[in-house]
Amino acid sequence: MPVHHPQGPGSASDALGQPLDFVFAGKSARNRFVKAAMAETLASWDEHDRRASGIPGQDLINLYRRWGEGGWGTILTGNIQTQYLMPGSRGDMIIDPESPMEGERFDGFKHVAEAAKANGSLIIGQISHVGRKVTPDLVKEAISASAIPIKSNNDGAKKTFSPVRSASDEDIALITTGFAHAAEYLDKAGFDGVELHAAHGYLLAQFLSPTTNKRNDAYGGPSLSNRMRLLVEVVREIQRRTSPGFIIGVKLNSVEFQDGGFTLADARELCIVLQQDLKLDFLELSGGSAEGLATPAQKETTREREAFFLEFAEAIVPAMNDVSLIGQRKKTKIVLTGGLRSANGINRAIEVVDAVGIGRPATQKPSAPTEMLYKNVDILPVAVPPFDNNVSLGVLASQAQMKDICRGIEPFDLTNSETAARFLTEIQLKST
Repeated sequence: MPVHHPQGPGSASDALGQPLDFVFAGKSARNRFVKAAMAETLASWDEHDRRASGIPGQDLINLYRRWGEGGWGTILTGNIQTQYLMPGSRGDMIIDPESPMEGERFDGFKHVAEAAKANGSLIIGQISHVGRKVTPDLVKEAISASAIPIKSNNDGAKKTFSPVRSASDEDIALITTGFAHAAEYLDKAGFDGVELHAAHGYLLAQFLSPTTNKRNDAYGGPSLSNRMRLLVEVVREIQRRTSPGFIIGVKLNSVEFQDGGFTLADARELCIVLQQDLKLDFLELSGGSAEGLATPAQKETTREREAFFLEFAEAIVPAMNDVSLIGQRKKTKIVLTGGLRSANGINRAIEVVDAVGIGRPATQKPSAPTEMLYKNVDILPVAVPPFDNNVSLGVLASQAQMKDICRGIEPFDLTNSETAARFLTEIQLKST
C-alpha cells in the first residue's frame, strides 16, 4: 500500500505538498516534486549484440525503489532510447520497435515500475532518439532533420560526434513507430506515462530548431508548424496506441541560447498548440542545444531565484492562461527544471509553474521531497566546485552516486571538499 505522510512542518510551501492533477489523463501525483531525468547508464550493454543491450536489471530496480521511498510525487526516468542501433550512451535503457512485450526486457521495465510506485509515486518514462547527438564509437552515421554536424560541445567535454545525414521519409516513419511502440510498451509494463525528450539537442529538438532543420519538405523550413510536425505526429500516434489514462508530456527548450535558434516566441506558440490541439498533460521547460547545454549567462535576479529558466516560464505561462487567446485556462501542467536548490527558490518557482524538477540533488539526497516537506530541510545539496558548474563532471558524479544507491549504501558526499577532491582524482586517473 502507498505510504501517505501526514502533513507536518517543513520548509517547502504548502503548495508543493498539494496534489498535481494531470487533467487530461485523469491521474494525480501526491505532490509537486518531480525527480528529473538523469542518465543512469545502468542497463545491460553488449558491444557485439545491441539486441542484448538496454535491459533494466536489479541495479535500476534498486535505484527506483529508493527514489520511490523518498517522497517524490512523480519520478522521471533517464533517457529510454527508441532504437537498438541509436543508443545515446552505453547502459541506456532501450525499447526498440522489435522489442516484444514479454520476456526479460519487458519484465525488467515492469519491475522498475513496480519498485518506483510501491510507495505512492507516479513513474514516467522519458523516451528519446539521439539524432546527431552521438559519438562514432556508438553510431557510425547519425541522422537528423538536416545534414548539419555538431560544431562543438561547450559543457566541458571534448567529444567527436558522428557524421550525420538528413532523415529520409523511411527514417521519419521508423522514428514515429519507435516512439509510439516505446510508449505502448511502457503503458503495458505499468508505467503511468511518458515524456518525449524534445530538448537539449536530441532528435525532436533538432527538428524543432531552425539552426538544425533546413529541410524544404513538410517537416522543415522557416515555418514552426512544419518544424513541429514530427513531434505532433509522434504524440498523436502515442495517443492512438496507449490507454486513455496514460500521461503524455514533452520536455522542451524554453530557448536555445544561440543565434537563430529556437526562440521564446517559438516555445510560447508550441506550448499553446501542445495544450490546445494535443491536450498534453504536462510540459517540462529547460533549455540548451547540443552546442550549448550549459546554463545561460544569468542576471542577478535570476541567480537569486535560482531557476535557470524561470524568467522564460514567466513569459510562457501567461500565454497559456490567456482566455481571450486560447478560449480556456491552462490545463497542461508546467514543470520547471534547472538549478533549484533552496526552499526559498523552489517556493518562488511554484508561484509561477505547477511543479519543480530536481535533478542532481536527487542522487545526493534521494529523499529530498520528504525532508523539505516534513523535516524542515531548507536547502538541497550543492556540490563544491568544480562539480557545481561543470555539466560533464556533475553528470559523472551523479552516475557514481546512483551506483552507490544501487548497492544499498549512502551516496558519497559532494558537498564535502575532501570527498569531492578524491572523486575528481579518480576521474582524472581513469582518463589517463
